[in-house]
Amino acid sequence: MITIDDFAKVELRTAEVLSAEAHPNADRLLVLRIKVGEEERQLVAGIRAHYEPEALVGKTIVIVANLQPATLRGIESQGMLLAVKDGDRVCVLSPDGAVGSGLQVS
Repeated sequence: MITIDDFAKVELRTAEVLSAEAHPNADRLLVLRIKVGEEERQLVAGIRAHYEPEALVGKTIVIVANLQPATLRGIESQGMLLAVKDGDRVCVLSPDGAVGSGLQVS
């Protein structure tokens, strides 16, 4: 169990996927260029088996915006997208309806 203070440290935001491509050095990873408000970032996500890159472009997703950057197979990831796993199926979380990028999720 975590406290509400611990949860309050996690900054969830909406982001628009600008581009997506297969990671050049990993079969399971996609590299996404995203827009969070006015800022552009790069994310590396382990969803390649579940999404064609072009299906993500233009999609609004939910990310952890204040996660410390990590290098995954040689490429820096500046956040983490949220997804749900249901058996073998993975679904990227996105708002139900059109919203802007960079909005706080609560």
